[in-house]
Amino acid sequence: MLRLKRLAVFCLFAICVITGLLFWVLRAPGAAGFGDLAAPPQSGAKLATLSGARAVDITDSTMDAEWLDRTAADTGIPARALQAYAMAAELANTAAPACRIGWNTVAAVGFVESAHGSHGGGSLSGTGQVSGQIIGPSLDGGSFAAIPDTDDGVLDGDALWDRAVGPMQFIPSTWELAGRDGNGDGYADPLNIDDAALSAASYLCGGGRDLTTARGWTDAVLSYNQSDSYVRQVREQANAYAVEARAAG
Repeated sequence: MLRLKRLAVFCLFAICVITGLLFWVLRAPGAAGFGDLAAPPQSGAKLATLSGARAVDITDSTMDAEWLDRTAADTGIPARALQAYAMAAELANTAAPACRIGWNTVAAVGFVESAHGSHGGGSLSGTGQVSGQIIGPSLDGGSFAAIPDTDDGVLDGDALWDRAVGPMQFIPSTWELAGRDGNGDGYADPLNIDDAALSAASYLCGGGRDLTTARGWTDAVLSYNQSDSYVRQVREQANAYAVEARAAG
């Protein structure tokens, strides 16, 4: 009887250890399991020319107008936002050829973060500016991580706690490091879709990641938001955009 009890205890211990190991393996970013879910196809845009006049310039670059209109209609992405996403991916890949990010991944982040700048009833102007301030909740340690103010409230209007800003929802401290001038006006503005999209694409491409691989894509999105549910949302949306874009032809 004692042997049976010892055997039962040993088996229970072994099950706990194996379960714990499986949980760790499946949850570890970039590891087997969650990180091994296939990366969405990385969609490319149809470009007429890419101006070399400036190293960073989205709005002056020429995109195939027919492709833009057709893809915007089939995906439901506003054409002005799609233009920014597609050119952001192109420019990020020019700067980091190993990244191979697709516009559909940038667009998926934009959808999850602010519904392409339409959060709160907003819209994008012809120059890519959001019509209203897209400001996230206070990062005061309540429902979200505690991040004390880093910009004296200049970007987010909060001098006590940081808040995510703009269509791609950058917090001020991250924008200070990752903000890019995507429209060539000499100023990186998180409330401008060209600037925000290029900054997001470049940020996702950081660390030498290859976004056509499961690990590279998952780690990139986790670097943007360390949430498994967020990664699932972005993956589903990026996959949907890739399918819809292929259907558009």
